[in-house]
Amino acid sequence: MRGALIALLAAVGLLGTAQAAEMRSLSVDYADKRYTMRSEVWFDAPIEHVYDVFRRWDLSTQFSSAIVESRDMEPDDLGRPQFYVRNRGCVLFFCVTAERQGYVESRPNDVLRAFANPETSDFLLSHETWTFAEEKGGTVVVYHLQMRPKFWVPPGIGPYLIKRKLKNSGGDAIDRIELIAQRLHNGSGGSFTAAGE
Repeated sequence: MRGALIALLAAVGLLGTAQAAEMRSLSVDYADKRYTMRSEVWFDAPIEHVYDVFRRWDLSTQFSSAIVESRDMEPDDLGRPQFYVRNRGCVLFFCVTAERQGYVESRPNDVLRAFANPETSDFLLSHETWTFAEEKGGTVVVYHLQMRPKFWVPPGIGPYLIKRKLKNSGGDAIDRIELIAQRLHNGSGGSFTAAGE
């Protein structure tokens, strides 16, 4: 009887066979006052929905605990979409709130690039690139970040702590990104509340 129930649930789609997002690689480096990060993640969700999660800045607070405010903004005079993000994070005794505002360039379901404006951001440099590719019924996202903060970072231990924070904060975020993309795919919307379901 139990086997028949499981088969019935699977047939009507109530029993998920979804795989979890997979962090394939992650590297963070610091040189010449500049942080660089590269990651590769596989998501069990269609490319158009994974891309949609990343292109909508207003969803960022739903998958990253470091982002306390984010939104899509009106295009600039050149027609480029704009974004705003405010991060808040602490590593040991070192806490900072940092804002980024800039523009986005994209080719749907292929590449997304975000460039922070140093005049309206807490970074001298903040360039991000996401590339998207279909693989094994899901989506691979390769992420590149280059950033140079304007704010003070404690010499010696600061770069180590920031590198550690960047490496350790990704696991929960990729699972949430995947969940939002799956909800978009299933037509149940992209909202996600971390506190409960």
